[in-house]
Amino acid sequence: MAKFDAVVIGSGLGGLCSAFIMAKEGMSVCVLEKNRQFGGSLQIFSRDKAIFDTGVHYLGGLDEGQNLNRYFKYFGLMDKLRLQKLDLDGYDHISFEGHPKIYKHAQGYENFIDVLAQDFPHQRKQLEIYVKTINDICASFPLYNLGSGLKDFNDDWYRTTSVKDYVENLFTDPLLAKIIGANNMLYCGNELTPFFIHAVVVNSYMQSAYRCIDGSSQIAKLMVDGIKSMGGVVLNYHEVSGFNTSGDEITSVQMTDGKTIESKWVISGIDFKKLIQIIGPTHFRKAYRNRIQNLENTPGLFLMSAVFKPNTVKRMNNNVYHYVNDNVWDSAKHTEQDWPRGFGAFPTYTSKNPDYTENIVLMAYMHYHEVEKWKDTVSTVPKNINSRGQDYEAFKLERSNRLLKIIEKRMPEVTSNIQSFTNATPLTYRDYIGSTDGTSYGFAKDFRLPMSSFFTSRTKIKNLLITGQDLNLHGVLGVTISAVATCSEIFGHPYLINKIKEAS
Repeated sequence: MAKFDAVVIGSGLGGLCSAFIMAKEGMSVCVLEKNRQFGGSLQIFSRDKAIFDTGVHYLGGLDEGQNLNRYFKYFGLMDKLRLQKLDLDGYDHISFEGHPKIYKHAQGYENFIDVLAQDFPHQRKQLEIYVKTINDICASFPLYNLGSGLKDFNDDWYRTTSVKDYVENLFTDPLLAKIIGANNMLYCGNELTPFFIHAVVVNSYMQSAYRCIDGSSQIAKLMVDGIKSMGGVVLNYHEVSGFNTSGDEITSVQMTDGKTIESKWVISGIDFKKLIQIIGPTHFRKAYRNRIQNLENTPGLFLMSAVFKPNTVKRMNNNVYHYVNDNVWDSAKHTEQDWPRGFGAFPTYTSKNPDYTENIVLMAYMHYHEVEKWKDTVSTVPKNINSRGQDYEAFKLERSNRLLKIIEKRMPEVTSNIQSFTNATPLTYRDYIGSTDGTSYGFAKDFRLPMSSFFTSRTKIKNLLITGQDLNLHGVLGVTISAVATCSEIFGHPYLINKIKEAS
């Protein structure tokens, strides 16, 4: 039986960051991944020789001295990543059907204000207040800016105020309020999302916005290489089926193949609901288990990954968020008849041909119940593209055609130059990313119940810690911060933060 100081379940970014920190601190570490690819939402796939990201389409806060830059330096990433900075004056383009104007979110706080103030000069003061408020909120989260203090979240107004209410009350021009919230697909924002979620996510992109050239899986590969170089073990095709315990501690982790691994610490980076199911009813009270299982998940996504005909679409150095109507907060409330109410578009190019866009990922919300009839099927793509059945393929094609009709009005150069495309639904996320019900962003956040989906890294099992997006925050930065919070339970908060500061 193998023995380690720590076993990490799941090789998503939270798990890899946790494993890296522990290995760097001299612990023997083993990462267990049930699938072939490492990286969770950092995974990529290819079609027609084009590389597609599955979940991480762009990154924020990577300029020198900014928060993710400093964290990534600690992980040995910044001098190795292949990155392209998005358009300074418009990394996100916002548009509405029937409205010819395209509005832009720009990089840099002053630039963000100046670009929007060109169209809304009467709202400059409100834009300044908005940017300052976001800065103030982010400054109040110690780990966000590598601070060594701790924070009590109970009484913060920005946890009990929705982002929709805040922006609509601040901006007297209702169109500008919609533009400010229009990239909420970054965090699955709706009318119940607390303002602090919006603030910590959009702030990093407002600082700087980058895309990974040739795929975000390079982050996972570099992290895995780093863990291995420090003596860590990273194993794929190793699915955890249970835990052996003594008292209130885990003594070993059980695999589906019957193997066991002993460990002093266990770090879980997998879907929290799945973790509770694996643990079983013994170690957590029924009320706690029910609380977790009854938490609402964010909706899933329908993704169309399209390859362009060679050298037909000039390089697009920005993302697009487009809405069929002007309500940016209810896109996930679509019905079968009016799907989709909007989409996000994320074009990419390669280092081999930087002048042209090679492919594009088109994204719209989709709920699990829309594909639930196929829940007992398992995809084996690319070996058998029809593994879920012809009716499933027909469903995806019908939804693709609907999406393309909307995209054609906004981006005709896309639809006229598609060479081929493939689709993913919440079932794809469920099977390949391992998320419950195909959720893309974990637990839904609700300003009316701000503590309902707030968790600490510690659990009732003394040596079991959790990490990842279910902990508190979405996205690459949020998950990186969660790993630092998790490992601080082992090494101490000020100690670990000072180590990261030294590296940056």
